Amino acid sequence: MNIRAGLVGLGKIARDQHLPAILKTDGIDLIAVASRNAQGEGVNNYPDLGAMLAGEADLDAVILCQPPQARYHAARQALLAGKHVFLEKPPGATVSEVEALIALAKEQNVTLYASWHSRYAAAVAQAKAWIAQRRIERISIQWREDVRHWHPGQPWIWEAGGFGVFDPGINALSILTEIVAEPVTVLSANLEVPSNKDAPIGATLTMATASGAPIDTVFDWRQTGPQTWDIAVDTDNGGLLLSEGGNTLRLDGEVQLKAPDEEYPAMYRRFVDLVADRAIDADTAPLRLVADAFLCGRHCPTAMFED
Repeated sequence: MNIRAGLVGLGKIARDQHLPAILKTDGIDLIAVASRNAQGEGVNNYPDLGAMLAGEADLDAVILCQPPQARYHAARQALLAGKHVFLEKPPGATVSEVEALIALAKEQNVTLYASWHSRYAAAVAQAKAWIAQRRIERISIQWREDVRHWHPGQPWIWEAGGFGVFDPGINALSILTEIVAEPVTVLSANLEVPSNKDAPIGATLTMATASGAPIDTVFDWRQTGPQTWDIAVDTDNGGLLLSEGGNTLRLDGEVQLKAPDEEYPAMYRRFVDLVADRAIDADTAPLRLVADAFLCGRHCPTAMFED
């Protein structure tokens, strides 16, 4: 029997990615949507999660796509109701929230899935295998995009707990912590915070692998025109470049793989498998790096920004 799922938070990411991916995935059906401001087509609609849980006795799983500030309490409510939970990234506003949800999912014997969509980019697995056979000498990350294009009219993302430029930046960190086997630590960070916002619009991080290879990282939300999502890895035996968010792989400058974005369908296939086993997949490594950047980062006030 297919998983009967309800989706909470019918915003841009849900419409652009989750709804099409669910339609393409065997083993899961969307039967309900909970949203204050939008309605899903062909499903039952509710104003909030509580109403959806009360109205859908046969619901198996809940997909949470609302802002991270609200995600913990919604996830806890769903887990306590015995539902499997799919968390859009970032999985919570804090590390401790996610750790508490993992513990609760174990107690309830249900699935908790912290979905890091960039890990499912087409070239990530091949990059991971290539790096595993080499010694890393240096990593450079450039993650620059236009916030006005990707997050129009979303004030929550600029508020405390909304992550600011780390909302896209954590995608790069999720790839980094997937392709590099050893632990990564944050050494220092500069956080550019507009005078009229609570969250950064730009950030530079100095990190290192456990064996000492430097990692230089730049996140910027002010880039117009072509967007940049690149991770370059220099090793003792060649260089690797992941670009287009992980969907293109170059080795020593030569394209090895270039594929379209199929990240969300891959995640839903993973979720279906996890639910079948009542398993948990909730890695907090990318979120810990963001938390560490805020802990050790130097706040650098910058010009007001209007979006």
